[in-house]
Amino acid sequence: MIEILNPAELARARVTGRLVADILQSVRSRAGVGTNLLEIDRWVKDMILAAGARSCYVDYEPSFGRGPFGHYVCTAVNDAVLHGLPHDYALADGDLLTVDLAVVLDGVAADSAISFLVGDARPSESVALIETTERALEAGIAAARPGARIGDISHAIGTVLGEAGYPVNTEFGGHGIGSTMHQDPHVPNTGRPGRGYTLRPGLMLALEPWAMVDTARLVTDPDGWTLRSATGCRTAHSEHTVAITDDGAEILTIPTPPTAA
Repeated sequence: MIEILNPAELARARVTGRLVADILQSVRSRAGVGTNLLEIDRWVKDMILAAGARSCYVDYEPSFGRGPFGHYVCTAVNDAVLHGLPHDYALADGDLLTVDLAVVLDGVAADSAISFLVGDARPSESVALIETTERALEAGIAAARPGARIGDISHAIGTVLGEAGYPVNTEFGGHGIGSTMHQDPHVPNTGRPGRGYTLRPGLMLALEPWAMVDTARLVTDPDGWTLRSATGCRTAHSEHTVAITDDGAEILTIPTPPTAA
């Protein structure tokens, strides 16, 4: 199913997107050395419920997972990159943490992910990896405009990842989003320009470049959910929900601007 949202629905999507972004930024500011992943899940639960929203993950039970997921947010550390199931783990200095969140508010979903380093350590390989996924996301957003094709977005993302030397996995990528979290069209993180679905105003997409340092192969944890790099290398993931407009793409998952003192 591909949904085209009307102006009223897009207005609600902006509110949902800002909520997702604000929660992620709160996690980023609070998570430190010694923070437990289950503690992060509790923080997120409290913020979602306080906003009158619903996590897309608690009852999430796709064919590839061992569901239902049962938690409010995905937390992936170091060599874990996707669908990280929160568990009893205390973050250490230099850990690379990815937090991925999707919620529904007033009937419209938004989805976003951030990767960041915990504590004071700044391993150069991890910094470069995170920055590359962020640049790939920027390139994908720049390519998302009315009349462009899904392949144009995929090509833009894949070019950045490939030029940085990272292998690209095409099993999981971006996707359409609207009244539900996962919709068509699928947006691979590499592809050929000029191919695929034609973008039109009102379409919402969750674009999500992710990369692993030296492999394109994933393995699944015994928990049935957490996906890790097959070699144990580090990973990173950056994601925004965007809406196609008459002029290009509007990023919906932007946090509330700080108020002036």
